Parts: sequence; structure tokens; C-alpha cells
Amino acid sequence: MVITVTILFSLFYLFQINKMTFALCQSKEIPEEKQPKIYRTVNILITILILSLYVEVFFSA
Repeated sequence: MVITVTILFSLFYLFQINKMTFALCQSKEIPEEKQPKIYRTVNILITILILSLYVEVFFSA
């Protein structure tokens, strides 16, 4: 049950963060060649955040 909720939350959260990253790239007029690096960095950091949340919830329950 916990894993299902965590996965659903994670997918929604990652999608929202990517939408905000896209808006940032558009508003700051970041060149196309730099955008993949920004997306990769943001997605890796968010994935680490989500994994640490899951570990915290899993081991505290």
C-alpha cells in the first residue's frame, strides 16, 4: 500500500517539476543545447529526494 501511494505521488511530483522546469527554460530563454543538461540535473535531484522520502517512510513504519 505504501509503495503504491509513493509511486503515484512520485510520478505526479516528477511531472509537475518537469512542467516547472520547462516554464523556467522558456521564461529565461535558455538555449536548446543547455536544456537537456538542466532537465537531467533536476530529474536526478528530484529522484534522490523521492528515494530518500520512500526510505524514510519505509523504515519509520
